Amino acid sequence: MLDYILLAAAACLAGAIDAVVGGGGLIQIPALFSVLPHAAPASLLGTSKLAGIFGTASAAVHFSRRIQLAWSAAAPAALAAFIFAFAGAYTVTRLPPDFIRKLLPFILLAVALYTYRCKEFGRVNAPLHSGVKERAIALLVGAGIGFYDGFFGPGTGSFLVFLFVRFFGFDFLGASAIAKVVNVTCNISALIWFGYSGHLLWQIGLTMAVFNVAGSLVGSRLAIRHGSGFVRKIFLLVVGLLIIKTGYDGFF
Repeated sequence: MLDYILLAAAACLAGAIDAVVGGGGLIQIPALFSVLPHAAPASLLGTSKLAGIFGTASAAVHFSRRIQLAWSAAAPAALAAFIFAFAGAYTVTRLPPDFIRKLLPFILLAVALYTYRCKEFGRVNAPLHSGVKERAIALLVGAGIGFYDGFFGPGTGSFLVFLFVRFFGFDFLGASAIAKVVNVTCNISALIWFGYSGHLLWQIGLTMAVFNVAGSLVGSRLAIRHGSGFVRKIFLLVVGLLIIKTGYDGFF
């Protein structure tokens, strides 16, 4: 019972953070590895996605009812992410993601420094592209992040937010909303493979999902109420924590 309480608390907090800016796996995945140290890593990653998909979907619906989503970028990115997340999930059951584990903190550090130094970054919604060019870039972003999410995963939501701000000109709130749509499709695709290959702990994952949804409702309301400035601050905080966590995991 204590294990379930710890996992429920972790899922609730992860849902809140994911709804704002992504990065909920920073809390949820370590909690699963700590409580279930003898389970296969792929099973724990799959279970985390099972829990997280409900919260992310809930946040996506909440965002779509309150703000205008840029579907011209979200839809192609989501399609590419769905296809390549499946490929990433298949790959992680065949190859260890050790090289990404060591590279990740340096990538996150570059993202954090760029965001911190550019004070106006993501404050104003000023789309940079339209038409075929926008769809092409969205497909590339969705493919790359989709594969990464299926293969490894930590920080996927944060990477999506950064990329939609940097390469599309959206503000942090709009980028966060689009990131939820893409993240849902990533998780659905990866879950198909994890479920087919038997790497899901259904009872634990569905129990955590209930609390993940509760947290996501709180997080999405905070993001919408306080706007892009608030999301930017949470983004920097989460990326900073991700740098510490992934650096420790990769080198110690």
